[in-house]
Amino acid sequence: MRCVEHGQLLDEETVRLMGERDVWWCLQPFLDDADANPQPPGKQRDAQLRVSAGTVRAYGLAQKHGVRTAFGTDILFSPSGVARQGAHLAKLERWYGAAGALRMATGANADLLAMSGERNPYPGRLGVVEEGALADLILVDGDPVADLSLIADPERNFVVIMKGGVVYKHALE
Repeated sequence: MRCVEHGQLLDEETVRLMGERDVWWCLQPFLDDADANPQPPGKQRDAQLRVSAGTVRAYGLAQKHGVRTAFGTDILFSPSGVARQGAHLAKLERWYGAAGALRMATGANADLLAMSGERNPYPGRLGVVEEGALADLILVDGDPVADLSLIADPERNFVVIMKGGVVYKHALE
Protein backbone atom coordinates (compact mmCIF):
# COMPACT_ATOMS: atom_id res chain seq x y z
CA MET A 1 0.00 0.00 0.00
CA ARG A 2 1.41 3.38 -1.01
CA CYS A 3 -1.42 5.78 -0.13
CA VAL A 4 -4.30 5.95 2.34
CA GLU A 5 -7.40 7.86 1.24
CA HIS A 6 -9.37 9.63 3.96
CA GLY A 7 -8.45 7.85 7.20
CA GLN A 8 -9.44 10.67 9.53
CA LEU A 9 -9.94 8.18 12.36
CA LEU A 10 -6.60 6.35 12.12
CA ASP A 11 -4.78 5.79 15.39
CA GLU A 12 -1.38 7.29 16.10
CA GLU A 13 0.49 3.99 15.81
CA THR A 14 -0.81 3.52 12.26
CA VAL A 15 0.17 7.07 11.32
CA ARG A 16 3.64 6.52 12.80
CA LEU A 17 4.04 3.38 10.64
CA MET A 18 2.86 5.31 7.59
CA GLY A 19 5.62 7.85 8.20
CA GLU A 20 8.26 5.16 8.67
CA ARG A 21 7.20 3.29 5.53
CA ASP A 22 6.73 6.35 3.33
CA VAL A 23 2.99 5.80 2.84
CA TRP A 24 1.14 8.84 1.54
CA TRP A 25 -2.03 10.16 3.14
CA CYS A 26 -4.65 11.82 0.94
CA LEU A 27 -6.86 13.67 3.38
CA GLN A 28 -9.72 16.06 2.86
CA PRO A 29 -10.52 18.91 5.24
CA PHE A 30 -13.82 17.49 6.47
CA LEU A 31 -14.68 20.07 9.10
CA ASP A 32 -17.90 21.02 10.85
CA ASP A 33 -18.14 24.34 9.05
CA ALA A 34 -20.12 26.11 6.32
CA ASP A 35 -19.02 23.51 3.75
CA ALA A 36 -20.20 20.54 5.79
CA ASN A 37 -23.19 18.55 4.64
CA PRO A 38 -24.94 18.57 8.03
CA GLN A 39 -26.62 15.34 8.99
CA PRO A 40 -29.74 15.12 11.14
CA PRO A 41 -29.25 14.50 14.85
CA GLY A 42 -28.46 10.91 15.65
CA LYS A 43 -25.85 8.37 14.58
CA GLN A 44 -25.00 10.02 11.25
CA ARG A 45 -24.46 13.41 12.87
CA ASP A 46 -22.39 11.85 15.65
CA ALA A 47 -20.22 10.12 13.05
CA GLN A 48 -19.86 13.37 11.12
CA LEU A 49 -18.65 15.17 14.23
CA ARG A 50 -16.13 12.35 14.95
CA VAL A 51 -14.74 12.66 11.42
CA SER A 52 -14.52 16.44 11.77
CA ALA A 53 -12.57 16.14 15.03
CA GLY A 54 -10.52 13.35 13.44
CA THR A 55 -9.63 15.63 10.53
CA VAL A 56 -8.03 18.16 12.85
CA ARG A 57 -6.17 15.38 14.68
CA ALA A 58 -5.14 13.63 11.43
CA TYR A 59 -3.38 16.66 9.94
CA GLY A 60 -1.52 17.15 13.23
CA LEU A 61 -0.46 13.49 13.33
CA ALA A 62 0.65 13.60 9.70
CA GLN A 63 2.97 16.47 10.50
CA LYS A 64 4.19 14.91 13.75
CA HIS A 65 5.17 11.67 12.01
CA GLY A 66 6.39 13.09 8.71
CA VAL A 67 3.67 11.54 6.57
CA ARG A 68 3.54 13.00 3.08
CA THR A 69 0.08 14.39 2.49
CA ALA A 70 -1.84 15.05 -0.69
CA PHE A 71 -4.87 17.23 -1.28
CA GLY A 72 -7.81 15.10 -2.31
CA THR A 73 -11.43 15.74 -2.94
CA ASP A 74 -14.62 13.80 -3.56
CA ILE A 75 -16.45 16.87 -4.84
CA LEU A 76 -15.47 16.64 -8.52
CA PHE A 77 -18.93 15.58 -9.65
CA SER A 78 -20.87 18.07 -7.55
CA PRO A 79 -21.36 21.45 -9.27
CA SER A 80 -21.69 23.26 -5.94
CA GLY A 81 -18.72 21.34 -4.54
CA VAL A 82 -16.46 22.18 -7.46
CA ALA A 83 -17.21 25.86 -6.94
CA ARG A 84 -15.90 25.49 -3.36
CA GLN A 85 -12.78 23.45 -4.20
CA GLY A 86 -10.45 26.42 -3.73
CA ALA A 87 -12.07 27.16 -0.38
CA HIS A 88 -11.41 23.58 0.71
CA LEU A 89 -7.75 23.91 -0.24
CA ALA A 90 -7.52 27.25 1.58
CA LYS A 91 -8.57 25.47 4.81
CA LEU A 92 -5.21 23.67 4.78
CA GLU A 93 -3.45 26.93 5.61
CA ARG A 94 -4.34 26.16 9.22
CA TRP A 95 -1.85 23.28 9.24
CA TYR A 96 0.57 23.93 6.38
CA GLY A 97 0.60 27.67 5.79
CA ALA A 98 -0.40 29.12 2.44
CA ALA A 99 2.76 28.13 0.55
CA GLY A 100 2.65 24.61 2.01
CA ALA A 101 -0.99 24.12 1.00
CA LEU A 102 -0.24 25.31 -2.54
CA ARG A 103 2.81 23.00 -2.75
CA MET A 104 0.65 20.11 -1.56
CA ALA A 105 -1.99 20.65 -4.24
CA THR A 106 0.57 21.04 -7.02
CA GLY A 107 4.01 19.46 -6.61
CA ALA A 108 3.11 16.94 -3.91
CA ASN A 109 0.00 15.76 -5.71
CA ALA A 110 2.08 15.45 -8.89
CA ASP A 111 4.62 13.29 -7.03
CA LEU A 112 1.83 11.03 -5.80
CA LEU A 113 0.28 10.75 -9.27
CA ALA A 114 3.66 9.90 -10.79
CA MET A 115 3.76 6.79 -8.58
CA SER A 116 1.11 5.23 -10.84
CA GLY A 117 3.89 4.42 -13.34
CA GLU A 118 2.66 3.21 -16.71
CA ARG A 119 -0.94 3.92 -15.66
CA ASN A 120 -0.14 7.62 -15.33
CA PRO A 121 -2.21 9.31 -18.05
CA TYR A 122 0.13 12.32 -18.21
CA PRO A 123 3.33 11.86 -20.22
CA GLY A 124 5.81 14.31 -18.75
CA ARG A 125 6.55 15.95 -15.44
CA LEU A 126 3.71 17.47 -13.45
CA GLY A 127 3.61 20.05 -10.70
CA VAL A 128 6.55 22.12 -11.92
CA VAL A 129 7.01 24.97 -14.35
CA GLU A 130 9.90 23.98 -16.60
CA GLU A 131 10.53 23.14 -20.23
CA GLY A 132 8.90 19.87 -21.25
CA ALA A 133 6.66 19.67 -18.17
CA LEU A 134 2.89 19.54 -18.28
CA ALA A 135 1.86 22.65 -16.42
CA ASP A 136 -1.59 24.13 -16.09
CA LEU A 137 -1.13 27.73 -15.07
CA ILE A 138 -3.32 30.11 -13.11
CA LEU A 139 -2.55 33.79 -12.69
CA VAL A 140 -4.12 35.12 -9.51
CA ASP A 141 -5.02 38.76 -8.99
CA GLY A 142 -3.09 39.07 -5.76
CA ASP A 143 -0.59 37.02 -3.80
CA PRO A 144 -2.10 33.70 -2.67
CA VAL A 145 0.90 33.04 -0.43
CA ALA A 146 0.03 36.22 1.48
CA ASP A 147 -3.76 35.60 1.26
CA LEU A 148 -4.71 32.03 0.42
CA SER A 149 -8.41 32.93 0.57
CA LEU A 150 -7.96 34.40 -2.93
CA ILE A 151 -8.26 30.89 -4.37
CA ALA A 152 -11.68 30.47 -2.75
CA ASP A 153 -13.18 32.82 -5.37
CA PRO A 154 -11.68 31.75 -8.71
CA GLU A 155 -14.30 33.58 -10.77
CA ARG A 156 -13.12 36.89 -9.38
CA ASN A 157 -9.45 36.27 -8.59
CA PHE A 158 -8.18 33.95 -11.36
CA VAL A 159 -7.41 36.34 -14.22
CA VAL A 160 -5.67 33.85 -16.51
CA ILE A 161 -6.36 30.12 -16.68
CA MET A 162 -4.30 27.93 -19.01
CA LYS A 163 -4.62 24.16 -19.30
CA GLY A 164 -2.59 22.01 -21.63
CA GLY A 165 -1.23 25.10 -23.35
CA VAL A 166 -4.72 26.43 -24.15
CA VAL A 167 -5.88 29.70 -22.57
CA TYR A 168 -9.41 29.28 -21.21
CA LYS A 169 -9.68 32.62 -19.44
CA HIS A 170 -7.81 35.87 -20.06
CA ALA A 171 -9.14 38.79 -18.06
CA LEU A 172 -6.02 40.95 -17.90
CA GLU A 173 -6.60 44.56 -18.77
